[in-house]
Amino acid sequence: MKIGLLSQRTGVPTRMLRYYEEQDLLHPERAVNGYRDYPESAVYRVQQIRGLLDSGLTTEIIRRILPFLTRPDEIHLHPECLTPELAELLQAEAGRIQQRIDCLSRNRDAIHAYLAAVRSASDGGTAPA
Repeated sequence: MKIGLLSQRTGVPTRMLRYYEEQDLLHPERAVNGYRDYPESAVYRVQQIRGLLDSGLTTEIIRRILPFLTRPDEIHLHPECLTPELAELLQAEAGRIQQRIDCLSRNRDAIHAYLAAVRSASDGGTAPA
C-alpha cells in the first residue's frame, strides 16, 4: 500500500511515517517508480510504534525492541533482546517517565487547589491569599 493509504488507515500523518522510516522503525519496499510500498503488516507496526511512543519510550529504545514485538497490543520480548545494556536503558527510561508522572501529579494537584479557590471565591467565600 502507498504511504497515503497507510496514513489513512493508521491516522498517522505521512510526514510522521517518513520520520519513522528515517528512525529505522519502518522499512517499506520501493516500487520501480520510487514510491514507498508498505505491506499490510505495516498498519499493525505503526499502531505499535504509536503506542510505544505514547507510553513515553524514545525512538532509540523502540528501534531496539521493535524487532522482538509481535502485535500492537502485546509485548513479547525475545530472550536475545534482554541484554543488561537494554535493561539499564529501560530502567533509566522508566525513571524518566516516573519523574514526568510526579511532575504531572504536582501540577494536577496545584490546578485542583486553584480550582477550589476559584470556586470558593465565586460562591461568596474568599480566596486564600
